[in-house]
Amino acid sequence: MTDTATDARTAPVAVWRVLENMSKEELVAWRLAEVDNRATIEERNLDTPYPLGWYPVMLASELAVGEVKPLRYFSTELAIWRGEDGTVRMVDAYCRHLGAHMGHGGKVSGNLLECPFHSWRYDGDEGVVKEIPYAKIIPPQVKRKCTRTWHIREVNRIIWMWYHPQDAAPLFEVVENPEATDPEWSDFQIFEWTIYGSIQNMAENGVDFAHFKYIHGTASYPSGELFWGEGYDRSSVLKAKMGTPRGEIDGEITTASQGPGQNWVRFKGICETLLIACIVPVEKDRLSVRYLYTQPKAQKEGPGAGVARAIIADVNKQMDQDKVVWDRMRYEPNPIICDGDGPIPRFRQFYSRYYVKDDAPVAPKLVAQG
Repeated sequence: MTDTATDARTAPVAVWRVLENMSKEELVAWRLAEVDNRATIEERNLDTPYPLGWYPVMLASELAVGEVKPLRYFSTELAIWRGEDGTVRMVDAYCRHLGAHMGHGGKVSGNLLECPFHSWRYDGDEGVVKEIPYAKIIPPQVKRKCTRTWHIREVNRIIWMWYHPQDAAPLFEVVENPEATDPEWSDFQIFEWTIYGSIQNMAENGVDFAHFKYIHGTASYPSGELFWGEGYDRSSVLKAKMGTPRGEIDGEITTASQGPGQNWVRFKGICETLLIACIVPVEKDRLSVRYLYTQPKAQKEGPGAGVARAIIADVNKQMDQDKVVWDRMRYEPNPIICDGDGPIPRFRQFYSRYYVKDDAPVAPKLVAQG
């Protein structure tokens, strides 16, 4: 049998043919378009809890002092604002008075969030109503905490929210990536997708070694070292021979994560690149995905600029190829695994610690990789 996956220019699978005739504009639109006639959440076994962790909700530059914006993540309407003190705060969006959505038309009053309907003003730290301009007495029900407040961090030029289904305090912190704020590195190049699937299926893809050849056209199956942390972190170093017009080249990718929502990738070699993968659940079957790339300015703007662009283009191409599968994929709770698949069972056991059961995160004892 002839092996056709020897050159990255050759499309060995039907997934590639979905994409190959799209123009650049059509591809950008397709990345965010609704996927029609997909199976239900229940049919796809996606009706599972959201995993706990820090999640990147927007760039810090996208929220100015005195600005309010609506968000929707984790099947929840949210209102986020930056007070006059520069601090970002976020609460559940609906006013306890008559239910107005405070992310649409709300405004900042000092450091408080003012409802657009009757100007009730909420404290984003305490979750209480501090002021009602037309009332002499604030109702006691809202003088105590009456709305959920969310833990927020600003790290790596990104605003992060802490998600825990029972509103528990953060169990770990956001990791700083020094390249993200290094003046010698470029501003973020941003690419966006909507993925109609689950964050666990997407994460599992990284240890599914066999798919690299059959979906992405790598010249061989990648080999890698995987590191499973004692807490909420894991990392890997993957090596694969990539087919190119110049023949096979050795590639190395270092990935790391701290919880399900903090994921970053470093590419080293021809052009250094940091990718921060911003992936946040919107609904049980919908993810908001933004890839943020930064590269050394000297490489991005120098003689090797074409190579720097090619690295980003190739990663985006692989993302597009995976999206074709993810958008229709269901979660298999009891998959049939063969010896070349990679450590999917161990990954699942590790990932289970991100889910909450009986008021505590599950952190099972890890078994040896088979």
